[in-house]
Amino acid sequence: MVEESFAGTLQAKGFEERRMRLKPAPDIPEEPGQFWKDFIRETAPQFRKPTIEQLETLILPIWQELIDGAQFVDERLREIFDEVRPDVIIEDNVVGFPAVPASGVPWVRIMSCNPLERQDPALPPVFSGYPSADRSGWGEFRARYRELIAEPRASFDAFGRERGAPPLPDGDLMYESPWLNLSLYPAEADYERSRPLGPTWHRLESCVRAPDATYEPPASVASGDGGLVYLSLGSLGSGDVPLMRRLIDVLGRTHHRFIVSMGPQHDQLPLADNMAGAEFLPQPAILPMVDMVITHGGNNTVTECFHHGRPMIVLPLFWDQYDNAQRVDELGFGVRLASYDFADDELTGAIDRLLADEALHGRLAGMAARLQAAPGTIRAADLIERLARDAS
Repeated sequence: MVEESFAGTLQAKGFEERRMRLKPAPDIPEEPGQFWKDFIRETAPQFRKPTIEQLETLILPIWQELIDGAQFVDERLREIFDEVRPDVIIEDNVVGFPAVPASGVPWVRIMSCNPLERQDPALPPVFSGYPSADRSGWGEFRARYRELIAEPRASFDAFGRERGAPPLPDGDLMYESPWLNLSLYPAEADYERSRPLGPTWHRLESCVRAPDATYEPPASVASGDGGLVYLSLGSLGSGDVPLMRRLIDVLGRTHHRFIVSMGPQHDQLPLADNMAGAEFLPQPAILPMVDMVITHGGNNTVTECFHHGRPMIVLPLFWDQYDNAQRVDELGFGVRLASYDFADDELTGAIDRLLADEALHGRLAGMAARLQAAPGTIRAADLIERLARDAS
């Protein structure tokens, strides 16, 4: 089941598709990538705020948009379930779809964001980016977060119950499956909980897709002095033209070489001579060939870097990116920098230190060898197939 804008994506990989919408269709069809360009223009100022201030002006509106989408699509999901009659339903989302638990079909929750999504009083508040060793701001942040989501959560919970779903867990907007729940984070980076997750939870460690395309950087970037660095701030970060231009300017004055994921505003980002890039790049094919990564801290990129043993510089913008950035930094797997306020020498110095840190490279190589020897993709497929078999 895919949102209409992704129509054909999974069909091309051999799957049947059923299509859905999370909001009414626009009167005028959008240009490809226009949504992200508009989103960045409207929300980029919020990325500069402290995380506690982002709660009201960015996190809450995103939650409301996601809740509205789950309510809008509920009837369509029920139509699809009645038509397809699935043996198992798999949901990867941060907001629950009430139609899923209401279906009575065994279902799987995939938690593909930072593990703080499953909150714990002994761990930093989700979305805060606060350190694990300093609890001084936890209470204020957690109280403000609960205050802001109380009303939309209560309304969404009531909607779900009316539609046959169970109550939402306390303080959460996503249901926990009574059958199978999957998380994505390697043991070396995960948090020590005061309330262990239940027996239905399984940690996949990492879940990295195989490359479906190859990438060959130009000779000027493929070889030369210095390290080879991959720069990717995701669809949202790469759409922030001033931020990207500053990074290109600073990095262009180093002796290192860079592969740049340029994103939806690629035509406004002239690259330096020590760089190559494009609007879209096959990240799974690139990570094994580079020496380190500069990232916004999205969970997908962070766990892929762990999987391939790559140190990171993390420039978080919003959502769980701050939590990932802090975790990478406090465990020594990389460096967290202020995305808009870093000094030039902070960035260039961090690159030099991480590239020269042989002990870190050894730690990451050991983690990567362990993760690659037991792929999370295979473990997930085995668990899902077992659930389908046992439930039949």
